[in-house]
Amino acid sequence: MSNSSSSISQFLLLAFADTRELQLLHFCLFLGIYLAALLGNGLIIITIACDHRLHTPMYFFLLNLSVIDLGCISTTVPKSMTNSLWDTRAISYTGCVAQLFFFRILISTEFCLLTVMAYDRYVAICHPLHYGTLLGSRACVHMAAAAWDSGFLCAVLHTANTFSLRLCHGNALDLFFCEIPQILKLSCSDAYLREIGLIVVNCFAFGCFMYILVSYVQIFRAVLRIPSQQGWHKAFSTCLPHLAVVSLFLSTGVFAHLKPPSISSLFLDLVVALLYSVVPPAMNPLIYSMRNQELKDAMRKLIAGCF
Repeated sequence: MSNSSSSISQFLLLAFADTRELQLLHFCLFLGIYLAALLGNGLIIITIACDHRLHTPMYFFLLNLSVIDLGCISTTVPKSMTNSLWDTRAISYTGCVAQLFFFRILISTEFCLLTVMAYDRYVAICHPLHYGTLLGSRACVHMAAAAWDSGFLCAVLHTANTFSLRLCHGNALDLFFCEIPQILKLSCSDAYLREIGLIVVNCFAFGCFMYILVSYVQIFRAVLRIPSQQGWHKAFSTCLPHLAVVSLFLSTGVFAHLKPPSISSLFLDLVVALLYSVVPPAMNPLIYSMRNQELKDAMRKLIAGCF
């Protein structure tokens, strides 16, 4: 850490409101979203773990995604809720480093896992006869482990680089959690360019995006050749939820990190951050279960068995 960075003992996060009533409203809204994410993702995890019919590659990766979403929203939202409840903006320097590190692990792992899930759908639809061979239990575990390892490596790289920068513009962040673009605004211009260069030249992330894009082009070409309407429905019911999650996650995440400073504003940064850090963990369970009859039936059976 540089001397400039280590001299800062805490950061100040964005306050959603100044009045006590609005602070409590923010607390209640975030609490509702957080509980919805816990309930939805927790239900998916328990359902997949308990129902042997869902012990397939697609649901194994979905279980991993739900674990990531739970971790992701638990890394950012509770601290913001606590700050609103106790009328403070502070987060310690160590707490900010830890929050950024764990958030980066989860976000990067989710990006890799969405790529793996695209591969799963590609093999299932375009090469169904080889599905059991290419996506055996050992291969699935190896791919999931590779996604987590890649997320950890990216988190170490970005966290170490971000907090080694010289900070020249105070300690107030224009966001409700510690995130790279907001910390970069506090840094000197040359350091800012250095970190932006690191993000832009991340060829691995670009390769993942291109693979997802090519996979879905091949998937839709294969689906259009399916003669039966029932086959169309089954293929789209498993692919469209994944495509919706990928589109929301990638578009907002990439925009947040690579948008020009000239179009940056407090409101825009806040909306974009909510769309890639808070909305996906809360909405993913609904998106994945809405068109998946097999998962919905398993959830109903699990809930019915509890009462």
